[in-house]
Amino acid sequence: MDFAIINTFAFLILSEMASTIYFIIFISLSWIIIALNIGFYEVYRFTKVIAIGNQILKQFALFTIFCFAFFGIYSNDSNAKEILLYTTASILVVGSLKIFIYYFLRKYRNVSGANIRKVVLLGSANRLDPLNSFFVNNPDYGYQVVQTFFTELDKKAAIEACVFFVNKEEVDEMYCSLFDLNDSQVSNMVEFADENSKVLKFIPETKDLFTRNLKVDYYGYIPVVSLHKTVLHDPITKLFKRIFDIFFSLIVIVFLLSWLTPLLALLIKLESKGPIFFKQGRPGIDEKEFFCYKFRSMKINKTTEKEASKNDPRVTNIGRFIRKTSLDEMPQFINVLLGEMSVVGPRPHLWSQNRAYGNRIKKYMFRHYVKPGITGLAQVRGYRGEIETDKDMVNRIKYDVYYIENWSIILDLKIIIQTVINIFKGEEKAY
Repeated sequence: MDFAIINTFAFLILSEMASTIYFIIFISLSWIIIALNIGFYEVYRFTKVIAIGNQILKQFALFTIFCFAFFGIYSNDSNAKEILLYTTASILVVGSLKIFIYYFLRKYRNVSGANIRKVVLLGSANRLDPLNSFFVNNPDYGYQVVQTFFTELDKKAAIEACVFFVNKEEVDEMYCSLFDLNDSQVSNMVEFADENSKVLKFIPETKDLFTRNLKVDYYGYIPVVSLHKTVLHDPITKLFKRIFDIFFSLIVIVFLLSWLTPLLALLIKLESKGPIFFKQGRPGIDEKEFFCYKFRSMKINKTTEKEASKNDPRVTNIGRFIRKTSLDEMPQFINVLLGEMSVVGPRPHLWSQNRAYGNRIKKYMFRHYVKPGITGLAQVRGYRGEIETDKDMVNRIKYDVYYIENWSIILDLKIIIQTVINIFKGEEKAY
């Protein structure tokens, strides 16, 4: 909507210079760059209106400077009033729309009771009461306290009851008082949140506890520290990664799969009976099942939950070739286009592997925080294919976690390039 607004006003208000493709590209890129740097779209249910107003003013000031800079360089007849009128009109409409949506959602939550996030609280009464009161007195924020666990009488029992309740019921977020838990208990809660893909937030005792690795938000005057806030959870980053996935997958589907599919289909059918594609349920983001597509490389068998091993008798002759060259994975670009996978991310494991390693390897479930990928950092580092020992899986998880916590578009591009290089070089465990 914002792109539509700034481009429409450019045609309505500005001179002929605004109708050029260069100016459209310039203002669109400028808007994105400014928005990413000031967090223009980082508006949550607990964000204050004054913070939104501050974002709007920053966006207006910087966008105006960028527009003046463009016309100052590329146009000899630039009109300062015209430019100022354009940026003012654009930001007024964008800002009004932004604030309207913000208040509309708050009113919608208050009236309908929908869009609610269910939370549990853990800690001592005197530290939980302010946050609990805030949630009760501000229903428009959309938080519902479904259970409170007090630690005064029996801290261990309260923690165990909290963990049991969260596992049993549909809970969106957990809030724990840091002052009421020791280091070991905090560590256990972090591990529990990792393994069960739960949002965990801490209520600090003082601002001295804050670190640059934790995100601090204010619910009224109450500080709340969020854990596991990675760049891949940012809405703008997710949108950018999704656009890249769609663009990349369309190129592969149109220019590669369009002719490769009938060719491989013929070869697969000539060698063995059965379907061309192999479809298998795999755990995806938030451990939700999706069907992962591959070119069939094995004879029809009843042991699909068993991963391929070296000299596996189930693998056909053409199957060995397409597995060695990773061509069997190409149909997964359809999964990418459907939004079930990403081009780069942790590889989707078998359900049997999830059951075997989920509770044995720390941070294993952390990989389900993001969409699985066709290729990933662990794969280009040599940890692909058969899992022979627990160490193989530990190393794979180590690289998956590193990728999630240190994502960048440059890292994605490096992984894609390295994947292509590895395909041509050949990989030892590609069987």
